[in-house]
Amino acid sequence: MRCYLQSLLCGALLVITNHCFAQSTFVVVAANMKDAFTEINNQFQKEHKADLKVIYGSSGNFASQIIHGAPFHLFISADEQYPLELFKKGKTVDEGKIYAIGKLALITNQAKGISPNESKDDLAGLIKRANKIALAKPELAPYGKASVEYLKASHLWDLAKDKIVYADNIAMAAMFVSTGSADIGFTALSIANSPAIQKEIKFITLNPNLYQPIKQRMVLIKNPTKDAVKLFEFIQSPIAKEILKRHGYALP
Repeated sequence: MRCYLQSLLCGALLVITNHCFAQSTFVVVAANMKDAFTEINNQFQKEHKADLKVIYGSSGNFASQIIHGAPFHLFISADEQYPLELFKKGKTVDEGKIYAIGKLALITNQAKGISPNESKDDLAGLIKRANKIALAKPELAPYGKASVEYLKASHLWDLAKDKIVYADNIAMAAMFVSTGSADIGFTALSIANSPAIQKEIKFITLNPNLYQPIKQRMVLIKNPTKDAVKLFEFIQSPIAKEILKRHGYALP
C-alpha cells in the first residue's frame, strides 16, 4: 500500500527540461486518476504504442508549472478551475473537455477499528474522537477544496479545523490514514475504491449535495504532440468512459 501511494507522489517531484525526451509526450495527471488512467493508458497503448511520460500529482502544482513554462503536452486535471485559468492565460489549445465528475469519500484506518457512517451525529463523534484528520490542501487539490465545502455544509468545520493535517494531494492524504498517521481523512472515491488500499481502510461515499460538483477537465497545452491529441480523443471514447465509471466516476 505504501508503495502504491508513493508511486502517486514521486512523479510530482520530477524536474523536466525542454531538451529531455524530445520525442516523448508528457502527460500530467491528477493523483485521483492514478488507477483509472493506468487502465486507460493500457488500452490506448494497444492501439497507438505511444511514448508517454506520465506524472501524477496535484492539479494546482501542475497548473503553476505550466504557467512557468513546463513542457507538458496534456493536463488531466481534478477540476475545471485550473484548466480554464490556463486557457485564459493563453497556455492551452482551447478550453478542453470535462471528462469525468469526481466523488468524495471519507476513509478511516481499518486497524484502529473505526467504522465511518455519514449521519451527522456519527460524523461528529468520529471527528471528536480523532486526533488527526487528513485533508489535501484546498489551495492545491480540488478534492481538498471539496472536503472543506463538505465539512462546512455539514456544520462540522469548527469541530474539525484544528485537527486537520494537510497533504499536498489526496494520495498523500490517503497515505496518512492508511499508515495510521491520521485517524480519518477525505479523499477521492476512486482512491478509496482501489484494491491496493482497501485492506487498510474503510470508507463511505459522501453526499454529493454537500459540495460543489467536482468536474474534472483536461486540456491540451499549446503545441501538443500528435500522441497527446490522440490520447485526448481516446479519453472521450466509450472504452475510456466505461473504465472511468468502473473506478467510481460519474460521466458529464
